[in-house]
Amino acid sequence: MVFLTTLFNGLAYGFLLFIMAVGLSVTMGMMRFVNLAHVSLCMLGGYVMVTAMERFDIPFLATLPLAFLMTGLFSIALERLVLRFFYGTDDLTQVLLSIGLVFMSISTIAYFFGPEYKPVSVPVWLTGQIDVVGLTLERYRIFLVCVGVILTLVILFGVERTRFGAMVRACVDNPRVASGSGLNMQVIFAMTFAVGGGLAGLGGALSASLLGLDPNFPFRYLVYMLIVVSVGGMGTIVGTLIAALAIGVADVCTKYYFPAAGGSIIYIFTVAVMLWRPQGLLGRKLGHA
Repeated sequence: MVFLTTLFNGLAYGFLLFIMAVGLSVTMGMMRFVNLAHVSLCMLGGYVMVTAMERFDIPFLATLPLAFLMTGLFSIALERLVLRFFYGTDDLTQVLLSIGLVFMSISTIAYFFGPEYKPVSVPVWLTGQIDVVGLTLERYRIFLVCVGVILTLVILFGVERTRFGAMVRACVDNPRVASGSGLNMQVIFAMTFAVGGGLAGLGGALSASLLGLDPNFPFRYLVYMLIVVSVGGMGTIVGTLIAALAIGVADVCTKYYFPAAGGSIIYIFTVAVMLWRPQGLLGRKLGHA
């Protein structure tokens, strides 16, 4: 029973990683842009939620779509005002630019909100534990899994069954052909960046009470998000989901059963996958794009 409970906790963590990282995977697959600042959008969503709850007494559940909306709007501004001027540049330039944005976001948050952890108060019905088929599970983790499943279905439906999803897939699969077919790449880039950033903000808001929220949030989870995208493969939603769940379960289980070496297991797993499939589990080789 302990193993099943730990497994469930790992799945909840994996869904959080998926929500935070799926936007990065799609935008990297579409734009070939190494946007390390994506993790700062997660932090922004968390602070939007905390501010809305503390200063405006907005209920927890109502702050989640607010975090999505506000972070999505900020993402559009960031993409239009800064990032679009660096499309097509080399990877080193993009890394230096986006890591600089990460440092700027950390300093800005620390200036306005202070360097300490921000406590997050969730509703009473999301606190404590509950027995489910003989397992003692935390209510908030059950909530995370439910939200993760719903969002996964919505994202997959949006990508596979809508006109916008078809345009996104075309841009990811072959940007040159998509542009030659008359698609407005700049508008699609901006809209995709907004949705991806909004999901990052939503993931940050959902993770705040579980993972903690402070200005150093980007540094703690940047590597995890890059691992998820690298293992799953750029531009693939299903691959990102599989990678996020696998890494979430592996990280939680190994830290529980092997606390002395648990933190290194996911890195060993990542190296093994990269040696086997450099483009990720379900990713495509860049030369085919």
